[in-house]
Amino acid sequence: MDTTLQPGAGRMPTADAGGHVMPLLGFGTHPMRGETATEAVLTALSVGYRLVDTATRYRNEAAVGAALTASGLPRADLFVTTKMPPDQVGRERLTLEESLTALGCEYVDLWLIHWPPGGFPGVTSWREFLRARDEGLVRAIGVSNYSIDLIDALHEATGVYPAVNQVQWGPGDYDAGFAEALRRRGVVLSAHSPLRSTDLDHPVLADIAGRYGRSARDIVLAWNLHHKVAVTVKSAHRQRMERNLSAVDLVLGPADIEAIDGLSTVAGSQGNG
Repeated sequence: MDTTLQPGAGRMPTADAGGHVMPLLGFGTHPMRGETATEAVLTALSVGYRLVDTATRYRNEAAVGAALTASGLPRADLFVTTKMPPDQVGRERLTLEESLTALGCEYVDLWLIHWPPGGFPGVTSWREFLRARDEGLVRAIGVSNYSIDLIDALHEATGVYPAVNQVQWGPGDYDAGFAEALRRRGVVLSAHSPLRSTDLDHPVLADIAGRYGRSARDIVLAWNLHHKVAVTVKSAHRQRMERNLSAVDLVLGPADIEAIDGLSTVAGSQGNG
């Protein structure tokens, strides 16, 4: 998972997602809908976000699409992620076409299987994802909420690993074995709900935040970026959007990273090789 620093937007760190540049800090849109979602995405784009994360299940793709169009930004400058829910197995292509229409896009940059269908890998869906990628309807394909075993099953069936695995991930969820297992497979680890799943009042985070003169939110985001984890964060307020984006310029010391790693409540490794 090679990362680079791109100019602009706070020197946004990026990851290689299936051969495409993906910003490591993006704007999440759940559970916003309607005009609230459109206005929030427009504001996020205006302050410098370029990755926008939505999903069929969020029921806000049309609102997100309206913001993408209204922004006036070149499509090539944007990274749009959406997700197919597992109850759409068997109608993958139709689901994608509906998403593209709602978003007003000819392609999406990343399309994810939102959960393992019925707890299984979803090989038939993965084959349809591969077809969509090969036809240029999506640039990269991935999964969400998958274990290493399920990811390996997709690879064994098709020879292709997901470009991304989006999971709940914060200091309490930290699992070095799981992260390393994804890295060895060339899968980018993406975090959803990094702040919601974190005790932002924890004394360790409070101490580190105080010494850096930043908020615990900033510290958690910077910690994720240090580990090369892609993060999506949501806010409807411009000032908080700007504050979250500023985390790309915050560099934590090794001792602080180790202290935050130590907040993990995960018992053992989920890596499975």
